[in-house]
Amino acid sequence: MSQLSKYLVLALLALSLGSCVDQPSIDSKIQREWQMESWMSLDNQHQQVIKAAQPLFWIFSKNDGSGQQYFHRSISVNDTSFGKWAVQGDSILLLDQFPQEKLAHSISTHFNNIGESSISLHDSAGFKMGNIDENGNYVPSGKRTTYRILSLTDNAMHLQDESTVYHLSYSSPPVTSFISFTTILRGLLGLAFLLLVAYLCSANKKSINWNLVLKGVVLQLLIAILVLKVPYVDLIFENIAGFFTKVIDFARVGVNFVFGQFGSDPQEVQSPLMTFAVVILPTIIFFSALMSLFYYWGILQKIVFAFAWVMKKFMKLSGAESLAAAGNVFLGQTESPLLVRPYLLGMTKSEMMCLMTGGMATIAGGVLAAYIGFLGNGDPAQEIFYAKHLLTASIISAPAAIVAAKMLIPETQEVNQDLRISKEKIGTNALEAISNGTTDGLKLAVNVGAMLIVFLSLMAMANFILGKAGSIGDLNGFIAENTSYDALSFEMILGYLCGPIMWVLGVESADMWALGELLGTKTILNEFVAYKSLGDMKNAAAISERSTIMATYMLCGFANFASIGIQIGGIGALVPSRKGLLSSLGFRALIGGTIACLLTMVVVGMII
Repeated sequence: MSQLSKYLVLALLALSLGSCVDQPSIDSKIQREWQMESWMSLDNQHQQVIKAAQPLFWIFSKNDGSGQQYFHRSISVNDTSFGKWAVQGDSILLLDQFPQEKLAHSISTHFNNIGESSISLHDSAGFKMGNIDENGNYVPSGKRTTYRILSLTDNAMHLQDESTVYHLSYSSPPVTSFISFTTILRGLLGLAFLLLVAYLCSANKKSINWNLVLKGVVLQLLIAILVLKVPYVDLIFENIAGFFTKVIDFARVGVNFVFGQFGSDPQEVQSPLMTFAVVILPTIIFFSALMSLFYYWGILQKIVFAFAWVMKKFMKLSGAESLAAAGNVFLGQTESPLLVRPYLLGMTKSEMMCLMTGGMATIAGGVLAAYIGFLGNGDPAQEIFYAKHLLTASIISAPAAIVAAKMLIPETQEVNQDLRISKEKIGTNALEAISNGTTDGLKLAVNVGAMLIVFLSLMAMANFILGKAGSIGDLNGFIAENTSYDALSFEMILGYLCGPIMWVLGVESADMWALGELLGTKTILNEFVAYKSLGDMKNAAAISERSTIMATYMLCGFANFASIGIQIGGIGALVPSRKGLLSSLGFRALIGGTIACLLTMVVVGMII
């Protein structure tokens, strides 16, 4: 691809970033729950404004999966409907789907030319509500209504049909802050506990650089405060999060083209199969291809270099470990080492530990979309909210990983301060880079799907065995009466093993068992299974909002047993002669990655 074409694509991407945040689309501004304040009949000569006697809602939502948009409308106390909606020019087109329980005003029977009959139901205005098929089942029909958008702001919308003007309002939910003296105190206790664990697991306690440890924790706090508490910086990260969610929408265009037939039935769209297999996994493929293209163009390398320069100056790290730590923010645990490939052969034991721990403590851009899907659940506002937290988590975990790694394996040798990024390309041209990224993304998506099938099935089998064991002596009955679990289960064991640790780290007492279960699931199985469980807990309101946010940071990393093998195989392929060192550091890297993610959770829990 020529330089002109490259810059043209970059310019278009920049424009799309600006449009998705600074100038939200009409659809995204409408996708929320509106309250109808009043309406005015145009047939009335006096045009009297009628106030709503009680709250009447117009709820416009976007179904995750097919991209289809649905509404639930309450025009008056006795007039409610639901169906699909779309923006056409300066109007909203609503296609009502009449529910079966809504009483028909009239019923008519029709006969075709061969004598077959059909039954139609109509409302009081004569509109067809639906049919009764040959099996006696009700099949709703659509009634199209067009509302012209007279005005639309962040807090008000005025709509007009043939006879009425509707005034709707929206109140933004208040920003919730959980910060208090207690949360800060418990956060400090959690920091002290995690640093103590790292100290006890250190291979050389006397050589720990406490100045570096202090700087790493301060850098974590500084980034967290800037992103979560300073409005201007928060807006920047919200813009970036908006871009990521916009890219997810781009991916759904391809998904809808390939799997569009699955979106015809709203109930099927909401199934786990549609949500995961047909939405989340293909999005991973698109993200992987996009990251590969950015890597080929050198965009990722420039961003990584900027992050690495800051950490090198602030924490006095070597060039290789600065680049590796920064690279892990955007790339996976096997892709990031490509940035430091020229240094791998000469890296010290401590530098290699830093590289591996960073890979365990952060996530890759490709799977970011999947986690946003689990937590956002198709709600644009929620997707942006959790995309911002996931981005913040990956960045904050970089200095946390350095702290953990340098405590577990302190540096005792002279290191190379050179800060040069490998110029190795992923492909000979842009199209090959996209192709390679697509292939890698496909492998990742299939691998993720296969792992979930296996691990969830193993959990089900373990729960069956444990449940049978719990039936001996009526242990299950005791558990059901005295705990939040119905019987002895894998989740219960993990929850009670890790729950006390969660309390020490500042999690609310009511949620510590649930978050303990998530930590155990992530470590023993993987973060995908844990994020799926977190999404289920969030949607069921089983844990508080603060605990949900803290768990989002805790799970944002690849620290699990499977990752040990992935790193040994991935990094070992680049430097086969150092596989022995990688193997010896594997378990400690897992400990370091887990400590780093928990440090991030504690820091955020102190200030949100």
